[in-house]
Amino acid sequence: MIPGSFAYHRPTSVKEAVGLLAQWGDDGRVLAGGHSLIPMMKLRLAMPAHLVDLAGITELKGIRVEGNDVAIGAMVTQHELVGSELLSGKVPLLRETSLQVADPQVRYVGTIGGNVANGDPGNDMPAVMMTLGANYRLEGASGARDVAAVEFYQGAYFTALEPGEILTSISIPVPVAGHGYAYEKLKRKVGDYATAAAAVVLTMAGGTVASCTIGLTNLSETPLLATDAAKAVIGTNLDAATLKKAAAAAEAIMSPAADARGPVEYRKHVGGIMVARALTRAMAKAG
Repeated sequence: MIPGSFAYHRPTSVKEAVGLLAQWGDDGRVLAGGHSLIPMMKLRLAMPAHLVDLAGITELKGIRVEGNDVAIGAMVTQHELVGSELLSGKVPLLRETSLQVADPQVRYVGTIGGNVANGDPGNDMPAVMMTLGANYRLEGASGARDVAAVEFYQGAYFTALEPGEILTSISIPVPVAGHGYAYEKLKRKVGDYATAAAAVVLTMAGGTVASCTIGLTNLSETPLLATDAAKAVIGTNLDAATLKKAAAAAEAIMSPAADARGPVEYRKHVGGIMVARALTRAMAKAG
């Protein structure tokens, strides 16, 4: 449980961090909150020769409005997301989700950038970011580029990040006023990954659903958008039959692993239940 030896670097700018990663290549790893990397280092599953700590880079912090979007620095902690009045007013789904990430001790240090960037299918924020239509800013030696969250996740722990790139910020279109939202998460205990979870953002018009997006957490090797499930509820008042149809459509795209959280069929079944609960609660909040 003791990491291998490594050189520690604490850059003060993104340019410096990118330069260090370019210099060390595969021997360098980025450290954000450390809740994924440090345990791997202790188990010797990761043995970087150089650790590049992003905690000293001011430009990776802060939450601000940029036009019609909210921009969040990659080193903003989950605790800061919970406490942000700006986010509570404009993108309240993020606060609701952050409160379900791990436990308070983890949220004080764990960062939003680390949560979305490492490609862990059990992390809560990736599916939420897809549901919100977020974009990620990636910066490397060749410059900066933006990648939509829906295009970022390629497999378990495989993402669109190229070698030497850093995810520096997240941009989220501000949902329309009066939208409904919910993140429903089933877990074995406080602090655990989801057995199954669903995020919903919707709008209502004339008593029926006008728009809807549904994201799924830990029900495949990547976060999922349940597009057919979302289409099934458009134009309805979310009656029991519609909720059942939406849950079934969501279950059809799930491919969870059988693990200590339960067998495949159980996890798919409770995944459908999370979708129905999230839709119901989101509709109740819309207005």
